[in-house]
Amino acid sequence: MRGTARQAFDINEVERDVIRQLENDIATLTPATGDDPRTYAPPVNRVMPLPEYVTHRDGVSEIGMLSAEAVVREYENAAKEIEAMGKETAKRCVEITASVVTMLEDVRTTAAHFRKEAQRIFNDIESCSALTEEVRSTCDALKKKIGE
Repeated sequence: MRGTARQAFDINEVERDVIRQLENDIATLTPATGDDPRTYAPPVNRVMPLPEYVTHRDGVSEIGMLSAEAVVREYENAAKEIEAMGKETAKRCVEITASVVTMLEDVRTTAAHFRKEAQRIFNDIESCSALTEEVRSTCDALKKKIGE
């Protein structure tokens, strides 16, 4: 019986089965080639690559590297915010420029109306002046006729 029990339960076979199962489980949990493990963390905790304009020097301690990375990332985030504000400002300027163009058309229309009105008043004044001159001439002529 002892030989039969040994055949039914071989510890080495069980260990091999456990190892195979663990290897399969680990293989399914391990990121495939090309997966970026930084994407598994929440966005706040992800380690982002350094900007292209900086590189670590040789011989710098890990604390120094981490401090420098933290500072450059904050500056980079601020720079990106500044660029975003610049784009927003440019967008607003385009909108303002469009409204200024419309406003300038209104100003030109108003100026043209004023010029037309000025011309009308100018002609009215000259017409009145000519009429007044004609009335004065007629009155002078009548005075001379009556006075003679």
